[in-house]
Amino acid sequence: MTREARSPRSGIRPSAGLGPLGRRLFAAFAVVALASVALLTVAALVGTDRGLSSAHQADRQRTASRVAAAASDAYRTAGGWASADLSAARSVATGAGAVLTVRDADNEMMSGGSGAGSEDEHGMSGSGPGHHGQGTGSGPAASAPVVADGSTVGSVRLVFSADSGSAGLSVAWGWVAAAAVGAVTLALAVSWFVTRRLTAPVVRVAATARALAGGDRTARARVDAPGELGDLSRAFDAMADDVNHVEQARHRLAADVAHELRTPLASLQAGLEELRDGYADPSAERLASLHDQALRLGRVVGDLGELAEAEAARLCLRLTEVDVTALAGAAAAEREAELRTAGMTVHIAPGPAPLLVRADADRLHQALGNLLSNAARHCRPGDTVTVTTSATPSEALVEVADTGPGIPADELPHVFDRLWRGGRARSSGGSGIGLAVVKELVTAHGGTVTADSGPGGGTRMTLRLPRSAPHGSRLVSGLGAEPLLTSQANTPRGI
Repeated sequence: MTREARSPRSGIRPSAGLGPLGRRLFAAFAVVALASVALLTVAALVGTDRGLSSAHQADRQRTASRVAAAASDAYRTAGGWASADLSAARSVATGAGAVLTVRDADNEMMSGGSGAGSEDEHGMSGSGPGHHGQGTGSGPAASAPVVADGSTVGSVRLVFSADSGSAGLSVAWGWVAAAAVGAVTLALAVSWFVTRRLTAPVVRVAATARALAGGDRTARARVDAPGELGDLSRAFDAMADDVNHVEQARHRLAADVAHELRTPLASLQAGLEELRDGYADPSAERLASLHDQALRLGRVVGDLGELAEAEAARLCLRLTEVDVTALAGAAAAEREAELRTAGMTVHIAPGPAPLLVRADADRLHQALGNLLSNAARHCRPGDTVTVTTSATPSEALVEVADTGPGIPADELPHVFDRLWRGGRARSSGGSGIGLAVVKELVTAHGGTVTADSGPGGGTRMTLRLPRSAPHGSRLVSGLGAEPLLTSQANTPRGI
Protein backbone atom coordinates (compact mmCIF):
# COMPACT_ATOMS: atom_id res chain seq x y z
CA MET A 1 0.00 0.00 0.00
CA THR A 2 1.07 3.58 -0.60
CA ARG A 3 2.17 5.42 2.49
CA GLU A 4 0.59 8.85 2.60
CA ALA A 5 1.05 9.62 6.24
CA ARG A 6 0.96 13.27 7.04
CA SER A 7 4.34 14.87 7.50
CA PRO A 8 4.53 16.20 11.04
CA ARG A 9 6.47 19.26 9.88
CA SER A 10 5.12 20.00 6.43
CA GLY A 11 1.45 19.88 7.39
CA ILE A 12 0.49 18.30 4.06
CA ARG A 13 -2.54 16.07 4.18
CA PRO A 14 -3.28 13.49 1.47
CA SER A 15 -6.25 14.30 -0.74
CA ALA A 16 -9.36 12.28 0.09
CA GLY A 17 -10.70 12.41 -3.49
CA LEU A 18 -9.22 11.20 -6.73
CA GLY A 19 -8.79 14.58 -8.32
CA PRO A 20 -9.34 15.36 -12.02
CA LEU A 21 -6.67 12.94 -13.24
CA GLY A 22 -7.92 10.20 -10.94
CA ARG A 23 -11.50 10.63 -12.12
CA ARG A 24 -10.41 10.40 -15.73
CA LEU A 25 -8.34 7.29 -15.08
CA PHE A 26 -11.17 5.65 -13.15
CA ALA A 27 -13.63 6.44 -15.94
CA ALA A 28 -11.25 4.96 -18.51
CA PHE A 29 -10.72 1.82 -16.42
CA ALA A 30 -14.46 1.49 -15.83
CA VAL A 31 -15.29 1.82 -19.55
CA VAL A 32 -12.71 -0.82 -20.44
CA ALA A 33 -13.97 -3.12 -17.68
CA LEU A 34 -17.63 -2.72 -18.65
CA ALA A 35 -16.88 -3.25 -22.33
CA SER A 36 -14.86 -6.37 -21.57
CA VAL A 37 -17.54 -7.81 -19.28
CA ALA A 38 -20.29 -7.03 -21.79
CA LEU A 39 -18.36 -8.72 -24.60
CA LEU A 40 -17.65 -11.80 -22.48
CA THR A 41 -21.28 -11.96 -21.33
CA VAL A 42 -22.63 -11.88 -24.89
CA ALA A 43 -20.08 -14.49 -25.95
CA ALA A 44 -21.06 -16.68 -22.97
CA LEU A 45 -24.78 -16.37 -23.71
CA VAL A 46 -24.36 -17.15 -27.40
CA GLY A 47 -22.03 -20.04 -26.66
CA THR A 48 -24.33 -21.44 -23.97
CA ASP A 49 -27.37 -21.16 -26.22
CA ARG A 50 -25.66 -22.93 -29.08
CA GLY A 51 -24.15 -25.56 -26.83
CA LEU A 52 -27.45 -26.41 -25.15
CA SER A 53 -29.25 -26.41 -28.50
CA SER A 54 -26.70 -28.84 -29.91
CA ALA A 55 -27.00 -31.07 -26.84
CA HIS A 56 -30.80 -31.09 -26.98
CA GLN A 57 -30.75 -31.84 -30.69
CA ALA A 58 -28.41 -34.76 -30.07
CA ASP A 59 -30.79 -36.04 -27.33
CA ARG A 60 -33.75 -35.75 -29.69
CA GLN A 61 -31.88 -37.64 -32.39
CA ARG A 62 -31.02 -40.41 -29.96
CA THR A 63 -34.70 -40.61 -28.92
CA ALA A 64 -35.69 -40.85 -32.60
CA SER A 65 -33.16 -43.70 -33.07
CA ARG A 66 -34.62 -45.59 -30.08
CA VAL A 67 -38.17 -45.12 -31.44
CA ALA A 68 -37.01 -46.35 -34.86
CA ALA A 69 -35.45 -49.42 -33.23
CA ALA A 70 -38.73 -50.16 -31.37
CA ALA A 71 -40.70 -49.73 -34.61
CA SER A 72 -38.25 -52.07 -36.40
CA ASP A 73 -38.82 -54.75 -33.74
CA ALA A 74 -42.58 -54.36 -34.13
CA TYR A 75 -42.25 -54.62 -37.94
CA ARG A 76 -40.20 -57.85 -37.77
CA THR A 77 -42.49 -59.40 -35.14
CA ALA A 78 -45.65 -58.71 -37.19
CA GLY A 79 -44.05 -59.39 -40.56
CA GLY A 80 -45.21 -56.03 -41.89
CA TRP A 81 -46.76 -52.74 -40.99
CA ALA A 82 -50.37 -53.92 -41.25
CA SER A 83 -50.43 -55.70 -37.90
CA ALA A 84 -47.36 -54.11 -36.27
CA ASP A 85 -47.83 -53.12 -32.62
CA LEU A 86 -46.25 -49.65 -32.25
CA SER A 87 -47.16 -49.18 -28.57
CA ALA A 88 -43.53 -49.61 -27.47
CA ALA A 89 -42.37 -46.94 -29.94
CA ARG A 90 -45.17 -44.66 -28.79
CA SER A 91 -44.17 -45.14 -25.16
CA VAL A 92 -40.61 -44.06 -25.91
CA ALA A 93 -41.91 -40.99 -27.80
CA THR A 94 -44.38 -40.12 -25.07
CA GLY A 95 -41.68 -40.42 -22.42
CA ALA A 96 -39.62 -37.90 -24.37
CA GLY A 97 -42.62 -35.53 -24.70
CA ALA A 98 -42.80 -35.92 -28.48
CA VAL A 99 -45.52 -36.69 -31.07
CA LEU A 100 -44.75 -39.77 -33.20
CA THR A 101 -45.44 -40.23 -36.90
CA VAL A 102 -44.63 -43.56 -38.63
CA ARG A 103 -44.46 -43.96 -42.39
CA ASP A 104 -43.77 -46.99 -44.52
CA ALA A 105 -41.28 -47.30 -47.35
CA ASP A 106 -43.78 -45.68 -49.74
CA ASN A 107 -44.06 -42.68 -47.35
CA GLU A 108 -47.59 -43.71 -46.43
CA MET A 109 -48.68 -42.93 -42.87
CA MET A 110 -49.30 -46.01 -40.81
CA SER A 111 -52.34 -46.46 -38.56
CA GLY A 112 -50.34 -48.49 -36.12
CA GLY A 113 -52.15 -51.86 -36.17
CA SER A 114 -53.08 -53.67 -32.99
CA GLY A 115 -52.70 -51.57 -29.91
CA ALA A 116 -51.20 -48.80 -31.92
CA GLY A 117 -54.05 -46.39 -31.46
CA SER A 118 -55.58 -44.26 -34.20
CA GLU A 119 -53.93 -41.17 -35.75
CA ASP A 120 -55.74 -37.95 -36.43
CA GLU A 121 -55.88 -36.12 -39.74
CA HIS A 122 -52.42 -34.63 -39.10
CA GLY A 123 -50.81 -38.09 -38.83
CA MET A 124 -50.22 -37.92 -35.05
CA SER A 125 -50.72 -40.93 -32.86
CA GLY A 126 -53.92 -40.68 -30.87
CA SER A 127 -52.24 -41.52 -27.62
CA GLY A 128 -49.42 -39.01 -28.13
CA PRO A 129 -49.27 -35.61 -26.58
CA GLY A 130 -50.42 -33.91 -29.74
CA HIS A 131 -53.76 -35.53 -29.44
CA HIS A 132 -54.32 -33.70 -26.23
CA GLY A 133 -53.72 -30.28 -27.60
CA GLN A 134 -49.92 -30.00 -27.38
CA GLY A 135 -48.02 -28.63 -30.36
CA THR A 136 -48.28 -30.84 -33.40
CA GLY A 137 -45.62 -29.28 -35.60
CA SER A 138 -44.32 -26.05 -34.10
CA GLY A 139 -41.42 -27.48 -32.05
CA PRO A 140 -38.11 -29.06 -33.01
CA ALA A 141 -38.24 -32.40 -34.80
CA ALA A 142 -36.05 -35.47 -35.31
CA SER A 143 -36.31 -38.29 -37.83
CA ALA A 144 -34.75 -41.74 -38.16
CA PRO A 145 -35.13 -44.56 -40.70
CA VAL A 146 -36.66 -47.89 -39.69
CA VAL A 147 -34.35 -50.71 -40.79
CA ALA A 148 -35.34 -54.39 -40.70
CA ASP A 149 -33.06 -57.18 -41.91
CA GLY A 150 -30.80 -54.67 -43.59
CA SER A 151 -33.53 -52.92 -45.55
CA THR A 152 -35.16 -49.57 -44.88
CA VAL A 153 -38.84 -50.32 -44.43
CA GLY A 154 -40.05 -46.93 -43.24
CA SER A 155 -39.23 -43.92 -41.06
CA VAL A 156 -40.24 -42.31 -37.80
CA ARG A 157 -40.54 -38.57 -37.09
CA LEU A 158 -40.73 -37.02 -33.65
CA VAL A 159 -42.01 -33.50 -33.11
CA PHE A 160 -41.17 -32.07 -29.70
CA SER A 161 -42.87 -29.24 -27.85
CA ALA A 162 -41.69 -25.69 -28.56
CA ASP A 163 -40.44 -25.16 -24.98
CA SER A 164 -38.34 -28.29 -25.00
CA GLY A 165 -34.93 -27.57 -23.39
CA SER A 166 -35.83 -23.98 -22.43
CA ALA A 167 -35.56 -24.71 -18.71
CA GLY A 168 -31.85 -25.58 -18.96
CA LEU A 169 -31.18 -22.51 -21.07
CA SER A 170 -32.91 -20.26 -18.53
CA VAL A 171 -30.77 -21.66 -15.73
CA ALA A 172 -27.59 -21.16 -17.77
CA TRP A 173 -28.52 -17.59 -18.65
CA GLY A 174 -29.23 -16.87 -14.98
CA TRP A 175 -25.76 -18.03 -13.97
CA VAL A 176 -24.13 -16.05 -16.78
CA ALA A 177 -25.99 -12.90 -15.75
CA ALA A 178 -24.98 -13.37 -12.10
CA ALA A 179 -21.36 -13.90 -13.14
CA ALA A 180 -21.49 -10.75 -15.29
CA VAL A 181 -22.77 -8.66 -12.38
CA GLY A 182 -20.05 -10.05 -10.12
CA ALA A 183 -17.39 -9.40 -12.75
CA VAL A 184 -18.55 -5.79 -13.20
CA THR A 185 -18.48 -5.21 -9.44
CA LEU A 186 -14.99 -6.71 -9.12
CA ALA A 187 -13.71 -4.76 -12.14
CA LEU A 188 -14.98 -1.46 -10.74
CA ALA A 189 -13.44 -2.20 -7.34
CA VAL A 190 -10.08 -3.08 -8.90
CA SER A 191 -10.28 0.03 -11.12
CA TRP A 192 -10.85 2.21 -8.07
CA PHE A 193 -7.95 0.61 -6.20
CA VAL A 194 -5.54 0.91 -9.16
CA THR A 195 -6.60 4.51 -9.77
CA ARG A 196 -5.97 5.42 -6.15
CA ARG A 197 -2.66 3.57 -6.28
CA LEU A 198 -1.55 5.51 -9.34
CA THR A 199 -2.84 8.97 -8.52
CA ALA A 200 -2.20 9.19 -4.76
CA PRO A 201 1.59 9.67 -5.17
CA VAL A 202 1.05 12.26 -7.91
CA VAL A 203 -1.46 14.14 -5.76
CA ARG A 204 0.94 13.99 -2.83
CA VAL A 205 3.86 15.34 -4.89
CA ALA A 206 1.68 18.12 -6.30
CA ALA A 207 0.58 19.13 -2.79
CA THR A 208 4.20 19.12 -1.64
CA ALA A 209 5.19 21.29 -4.60
CA ARG A 210 2.51 23.80 -3.69
CA ALA A 211 3.74 23.81 -0.09
CA LEU A 212 7.31 24.43 -1.25
CA ALA A 213 6.14 27.23 -3.52
CA GLY A 214 4.30 28.69 -0.55
CA GLY A 215 7.53 28.93 1.45
CA ASP A 216 7.50 25.70 3.47
CA ARG A 217 11.04 24.47 2.86
CA THR A 218 10.52 21.42 5.10
CA ALA A 219 7.73 19.96 2.94
CA ARG A 220 8.57 16.53 1.50
CA ALA A 221 6.42 14.00 -0.35
CA ARG A 222 7.88 10.88 1.33
CA VAL A 223 5.75 8.52 -0.77
CA ASP A 224 6.69 4.85 -0.93
CA ALA A 225 5.23 3.84 -4.29
CA PRO A 226 6.25 1.17 -6.81
CA GLY A 227 8.26 1.75 -9.95
CA GLU A 228 8.37 5.13 -11.65
CA LEU A 229 6.00 6.71 -9.14
CA GLY A 230 8.40 5.96 -6.32
CA ASP A 231 11.28 7.27 -8.42
CA LEU A 232 9.30 10.46 -9.05
CA SER A 233 8.67 10.98 -5.34
CA ARG A 234 12.27 10.31 -4.35
CA ALA A 235 13.60 12.55 -7.13
CA PHE A 236 11.24 15.33 -6.04
CA ASP A 237 12.34 15.03 -2.42
CA ALA A 238 16.00 15.04 -3.52
CA MET A 239 15.33 18.15 -5.58
CA ALA A 240 13.64 19.79 -2.60
CA ASP A 241 16.68 18.96 -0.46
CA ASP A 242 18.95 20.45 -3.11
CA VAL A 243 16.83 23.60 -3.28
CA ASN A 244 16.97 23.90 0.50
CA HIS A 245 20.74 23.42 0.53
CA VAL A 246 21.22 25.93 -2.28
CA GLU A 247 19.10 28.47 -0.44
CA GLN A 248 21.07 27.94 2.74
CA ALA A 249 24.31 28.25 0.78
CA ARG A 250 23.05 31.47 -0.78
CA HIS A 251 22.27 32.87 2.64
CA ARG A 252 25.71 31.87 3.89
CA LEU A 253 27.29 33.34 0.76
CA ALA A 254 25.51 36.65 1.27
CA ALA A 255 26.61 36.73 4.91
CA ASP A 256 30.20 35.80 4.01
CA VAL A 257 30.38 38.36 1.22
CA ALA A 258 29.02 41.02 3.54
CA HIS A 259 31.61 40.05 6.14
CA GLU A 260 34.46 40.05 3.61
CA LEU A 261 33.46 43.46 2.25
CA ARG A 262 32.64 44.99 5.63
CA THR A 263 36.15 44.65 7.06
CA PRO A 264 38.10 46.56 4.37
CA LEU A 265 35.26 49.04 3.96
CA ALA A 266 35.23 49.78 7.69
CA SER A 267 39.01 50.24 7.68
CA LEU A 268 38.86 52.54 4.67
CA GLN A 269 36.02 54.54 6.18
CA ALA A 270 37.76 54.92 9.54
CA GLY A 271 41.07 55.90 7.95
CA LEU A 272 39.51 58.41 5.59
CA GLU A 273 37.48 59.95 8.40
CA GLU A 274 40.65 60.38 10.47
CA LEU A 275 42.38 62.08 7.56
CA ARG A 276 39.33 64.26 6.84
CA ASP A 277 38.93 65.36 10.47
CA GLY A 278 42.63 65.95 10.95
CA TYR A 279 43.15 63.26 13.57
CA ALA A 280 45.93 61.66 11.49
CA ASP A 281 48.55 62.99 9.13
CA PRO A 282 48.40 61.82 5.48
CA SER A 283 51.75 60.10 5.78
CA ALA A 284 53.02 57.64 3.21
CA GLU A 285 52.63 54.79 5.68
CA ARG A 286 49.02 55.72 6.44
CA LEU A 287 48.14 56.06 2.78
CA ALA A 288 49.82 52.74 2.02
CA SER A 289 47.65 51.07 4.67
CA LEU A 290 44.51 52.52 3.14
CA HIS A 291 45.72 51.44 -0.29
CA ASP A 292 46.19 47.87 0.97
CA GLN A 293 42.60 47.86 2.23
CA ALA A 294 41.40 49.10 -1.16
CA LEU A 295 43.40 46.35 -2.87
CA ARG A 296 41.89 43.76 -0.54
CA LEU A 297 38.42 45.04 -1.31
CA GLY A 298 39.15 44.93 -5.02
CA ARG A 299 40.55 41.42 -4.70
CA VAL A 300 37.40 40.16 -2.97
CA VAL A 301 35.18 41.76 -5.61
CA GLY A 302 37.36 40.32 -8.37
CA ASP A 303 37.26 36.84 -6.84
CA LEU A 304 33.47 37.00 -6.59
CA GLY A 305 33.27 37.98 -10.24
CA GLU A 306 35.58 35.12 -11.14
CA LEU A 307 33.39 32.69 -9.20
CA ALA A 308 30.31 33.95 -11.02
CA GLU A 309 32.06 33.44 -14.35
CA ALA A 310 33.10 29.91 -13.32
CA GLU A 311 29.53 29.02 -12.38
CA ALA A 312 28.34 30.31 -15.77
CA ALA A 313 31.12 28.50 -17.63
CA ARG A 314 29.19 25.23 -17.73
CA LEU A 315 26.70 26.91 -20.07
CA CYS A 316 29.21 28.49 -22.45
CA LEU A 317 32.22 26.17 -22.75
CA ARG A 318 34.13 26.42 -26.02
CA LEU A 319 35.00 22.76 -26.44
CA THR A 320 37.95 21.59 -28.54
CA GLU A 321 40.47 18.75 -28.42
CA VAL A 322 43.00 19.91 -25.80
CA ASP A 323 46.40 18.36 -25.01
CA VAL A 324 46.42 18.36 -21.21
CA THR A 325 50.15 17.70 -21.02
CA ALA A 326 50.98 20.79 -23.07
CA LEU A 327 48.36 22.86 -21.24
CA ALA A 328 49.76 21.95 -17.80
CA GLY A 329 53.26 22.90 -18.94
CA ALA A 330 52.01 26.26 -20.26
CA ALA A 331 50.19 27.03 -16.99
CA ALA A 332 53.26 26.14 -14.91
CA ALA A 333 55.47 28.31 -17.12
CA GLU A 334 53.11 31.26 -16.78
CA ARG A 335 53.03 31.01 -12.96
CA GLU A 336 56.72 30.21 -12.58
CA ALA A 337 57.67 33.83 -11.87
CA GLU A 338 55.05 34.09 -9.11
CA LEU A 339 56.24 30.84 -7.55
CA ARG A 340 59.92 31.82 -7.73
CA THR A 341 59.09 35.17 -6.14
CA ALA A 342 57.59 33.21 -3.24
CA GLY A 343 60.87 31.32 -2.95
CA MET A 344 59.52 28.06 -4.39
CA THR A 345 60.91 25.64 -6.97
CA VAL A 346 58.79 24.35 -9.86
CA HIS A 347 59.14 20.87 -11.38
CA ILE A 348 57.13 19.52 -14.33
CA ALA A 349 56.72 15.77 -14.83
CA PRO A 350 54.96 15.41 -18.21
CA GLY A 351 53.01 12.29 -18.99
CA PRO A 352 52.04 10.86 -22.38
CA ALA A 353 51.71 13.42 -25.15
CA PRO A 354 49.34 14.20 -26.58
CA LEU A 355 46.95 13.52 -23.70
CA LEU A 356 43.63 14.61 -25.20
CA VAL A 357 40.45 15.76 -23.51
CA ARG A 358 37.42 17.57 -24.89
CA ALA A 359 37.57 20.86 -23.00
CA ASP A 360 37.79 24.64 -23.03
CA ALA A 361 41.52 25.40 -23.00
CA ASP A 362 41.14 28.85 -21.44
CA ARG A 363 39.00 27.55 -18.57
CA LEU A 364 41.32 24.63 -17.80
CA HIS A 365 44.30 26.99 -17.90
CA GLN A 366 42.47 29.21 -15.42
CA ALA A 367 41.82 26.26 -13.07
CA LEU A 368 45.46 25.12 -13.14
CA GLY A 369 46.64 28.70 -12.61
CA ASN A 370 44.44 29.00 -9.53
CA LEU A 371 45.92 25.80 -8.08
CA LEU A 372 49.47 27.08 -8.63
CA SER A 373 48.63 30.50 -7.15
CA ASN A 374 47.08 28.79 -4.15
CA ALA A 375 50.31 26.84 -3.64
CA ALA A 376 52.37 30.06 -3.94
CA ARG A 377 50.20 31.76 -1.33
CA HIS A 378 50.23 29.03 1.30
CA CYS A 379 53.61 27.32 0.91
CA ARG A 380 56.87 28.40 2.53
CA PRO A 381 60.05 29.66 0.86
CA GLY A 382 62.11 26.66 -0.17
CA ASP A 383 59.12 24.42 -0.83
CA THR A 384 58.70 22.64 -4.15
CA VAL A 385 55.68 22.45 -6.46
CA THR A 386 55.47 19.53 -8.89
CA VAL A 387 53.03 19.42 -11.81
CA THR A 388 52.44 15.86 -13.07
CA THR A 389 50.25 14.61 -15.92
CA SER A 390 49.25 10.96 -16.35
CA ALA A 391 46.47 8.89 -17.84
CA THR A 392 44.16 5.96 -17.18
CA PRO A 393 42.14 4.21 -19.91
CA SER A 394 39.24 6.61 -19.34
CA GLU A 395 40.69 9.69 -17.61
CA ALA A 396 43.44 12.29 -17.91
CA LEU A 397 45.01 13.26 -14.57
CA VAL A 398 46.81 16.45 -13.59
CA GLU A 399 48.41 16.61 -10.14
CA VAL A 400 49.70 19.77 -8.46
CA ALA A 401 51.67 18.63 -5.42
CA ASP A 402 53.66 20.76 -3.01
CA THR A 403 55.88 20.18 0.00
CA GLY A 404 54.20 22.90 2.05
CA PRO A 405 52.75 22.66 5.54
CA GLY A 406 49.71 20.75 4.30
CA ILE A 407 46.05 21.00 5.23
CA PRO A 408 44.62 19.71 8.53
CA ALA A 409 42.45 16.63 8.14
CA ASP A 410 39.34 18.37 9.52
CA GLU A 411 39.68 21.12 6.91
CA LEU A 412 40.15 18.91 3.83
CA PRO A 413 36.40 18.32 3.18
CA HIS A 414 35.83 22.10 2.99
CA VAL A 415 38.71 23.35 0.87
CA PHE A 416 36.52 23.67 -2.25
CA ASP A 417 33.60 25.39 -0.48
CA ARG A 418 32.79 28.97 -1.42
CA LEU A 419 34.32 31.59 0.88
CA TRP A 420 35.64 28.92 3.23
CA ARG A 421 39.07 29.70 4.66
CA GLY A 422 41.17 27.55 6.89
CA GLY A 423 43.39 28.86 9.63
CA ARG A 424 46.37 29.43 7.32
CA ALA A 425 44.19 31.02 4.64
CA ARG A 426 42.81 33.53 7.14
CA SER A 427 46.29 34.50 8.22
CA SER A 428 47.45 34.85 4.61
CA GLY A 429 44.50 37.02 3.59
CA GLY A 430 42.90 34.57 1.13
CA SER A 431 39.29 35.09 0.09
CA GLY A 432 38.26 31.42 0.03
CA ILE A 433 37.13 31.63 -3.60
CA GLY A 434 40.06 30.39 -5.71
CA LEU A 435 39.56 26.66 -5.08
CA ALA A 436 35.78 27.02 -5.41
CA VAL A 437 36.42 28.44 -8.89
CA VAL A 438 38.64 25.43 -9.68
CA LYS A 439 35.89 23.00 -8.68
CA GLU A 440 33.26 24.84 -10.74
CA LEU A 441 35.46 24.82 -13.84
CA VAL A 442 36.51 21.18 -13.55
CA THR A 443 32.99 19.99 -12.78
CA ALA A 444 31.70 21.93 -15.79
CA HIS A 445 33.96 19.71 -17.94
CA GLY A 446 32.54 16.53 -16.43
CA GLY A 447 35.62 15.99 -14.25
CA THR A 448 36.44 15.96 -10.56
CA VAL A 449 39.03 17.62 -8.33
CA THR A 450 40.21 16.27 -4.99
CA ALA A 451 42.63 17.39 -2.29
CA ASP A 452 44.89 15.15 -0.21
CA SER A 453 47.34 16.02 2.53
CA GLY A 454 49.52 13.78 4.61
CA PRO A 455 50.15 14.08 8.36
CA GLY A 456 53.76 15.12 7.67
CA GLY A 457 52.75 18.02 5.43
CA GLY A 458 52.44 18.48 1.71
CA THR A 459 49.28 18.86 -0.35
CA ARG A 460 48.26 17.17 -3.60
CA MET A 461 45.45 18.55 -5.78
CA THR A 462 44.29 16.06 -8.45
CA LEU A 463 42.20 16.94 -11.50
CA ARG A 464 40.49 14.11 -13.36
CA LEU A 465 39.01 14.77 -16.81
CA PRO A 466 37.32 12.34 -19.24
CA ARG A 467 39.64 11.39 -22.07
CA SER A 468 38.73 11.69 -25.73
CA ALA A 469 40.25 10.22 -28.87
CA PRO A 470 41.13 12.54 -31.77
CA HIS A 471 38.97 12.21 -34.86
CA GLY A 472 40.45 14.82 -37.15
CA SER A 473 39.59 17.66 -34.73
CA ARG A 474 41.77 20.74 -34.27
CA LEU A 475 44.38 20.04 -31.60
CA VAL A 476 44.77 22.79 -29.02
CA SER A 477 47.84 22.86 -26.80
CA GLY A 478 47.51 26.25 -25.14
CA LEU A 479 45.34 29.32 -24.88
CA GLY A 480 43.34 31.18 -27.47
CA ALA A 481 41.68 28.06 -28.87
CA GLU A 482 39.31 28.62 -31.73
CA PRO A 483 35.87 27.50 -30.58
CA LEU A 484 34.57 24.49 -32.44
CA LEU A 485 31.47 23.88 -30.34
CA THR A 486 29.42 25.75 -27.76
CA SER A 487 28.21 23.27 -25.18
CA GLN A 488 24.79 24.05 -23.77
CA ALA A 489 23.63 20.55 -23.02
CA ASN A 490 24.92 17.30 -21.56
CA THR A 491 27.33 19.27 -19.35
CA PRO A 492 27.30 18.24 -15.68
CA ARG A 493 26.04 20.82 -13.25
CA GLY A 494 28.54 22.52 -10.98
CA ILE A 495 28.41 21.94 -7.29
